[in-house]
Amino acid sequence: MNDDNAKSGWVPKIAVFFGFFIMGFVDIVGIATNYVKVDFNLSSTLANTIPMMVFLWFAVFSIPAGILMGRIGKKKAVLLSLALTTVAMIIPFISYTFPTVLTAFALLGISNTILQVSLNPLVASMFTKEKTASVLTAGQFIKAISSLSGPIIAGVAANYFSDWKMTFVIFSITSLFSVLLLLFSKTEEQGFENRQSSFKSVLTLLKDKYILYCFLIILFIVGLDVGINTSAPELLMKRMGLELSRAGLGSSVYFAAKTTGAFIGTLLLLKFPPLRFLRLSLIMAIVAFIALMFVQDIWFSLILIFIIGFTCANVFSIVFSFALQKDQQRSNEISALMIMGVSGGAVILPLQGLINDNFGLSAALSVLLFCLIINLLLTNIMKAER
Repeated sequence: MNDDNAKSGWVPKIAVFFGFFIMGFVDIVGIATNYVKVDFNLSSTLANTIPMMVFLWFAVFSIPAGILMGRIGKKKAVLLSLALTTVAMIIPFISYTFPTVLTAFALLGISNTILQVSLNPLVASMFTKEKTASVLTAGQFIKAISSLSGPIIAGVAANYFSDWKMTFVIFSITSLFSVLLLLFSKTEEQGFENRQSSFKSVLTLLKDKYILYCFLIILFIVGLDVGINTSAPELLMKRMGLELSRAGLGSSVYFAAKTTGAFIGTLLLLKFPPLRFLRLSLIMAIVAFIALMFVQDIWFSLILIFIIGFTCANVFSIVFSFALQKDQQRSNEISALMIMGVSGGAVILPLQGLINDNFGLSAALSVLLFCLIINLLLTNIMKAER
């Protein structure tokens, strides 16, 4: 029996990896923001409070989620998050007002925070240390498939059922299935200590420069991810004149690229040094993003969006694995801190929306380019710290 199978059977692994699919539901906020903006005639600044309501909770609730995970265990924390996702996804279908939409996405943000804090270390604990980066990248591949399906399902629902909100019903049922699948699976948490955390113990991790750099990279890459997800449809509408139901193609292409990139990354990271892979990916993403800010052709734009998604697909999982490997005995605390960095979506989006309203889309896109450049600089510093 090999090491992986010795640590956990394959059925529990399938159950926990399905949690990554549910994790991807949070990315529906991108295309949903565009639909809600039209439905309620909102400004870009006000509309971007929707993704802010999602990602704000990663800043507020990450450490409490880590503390909760230390008390009840990783599996129970994951189950709680999946149950909350089931409830959150049905709310906009039952009652569709701007306040209920904000409530639903706030609850989705809380549930996704708990899920990301607890699922990554749970999955990592079921595999050997050497495969951590590849395994977490495989999880991001599954998440990317889910993220890709969101805009497609919303577009199909809008065109064929005349109600894009049917998307939430599908997501809610799928979340419930995930709860049942994991509930009846036996998982073993080994290799990573399940120690309790506190606010102080988590925040003191930032004194370690290496952990600080990992945190900042995640903050900026998630800000970029959410920014592209929200801006791609608007880019296609404003520059190419597409309708909203078709402009969702921009988000779909981006997540198709992330899906492809995560799949290929899972294989390449078994053979190539993760840090070198990370730096090369960011350089390619910066070049593509600069070109995207100036092109007017729809197909060229889609190709560039694909390149950006492809090259950025593995940044989160690689950096997360770097952080977890720094100190396995503090995996709960490190996971909580890294997921707090996902609040980059709440930091970058309001700024981008404000700049969009006052200076236009091109200026707003420059915020995302800045995120990429900062991350490249941070990875260069990390190379010296390793």
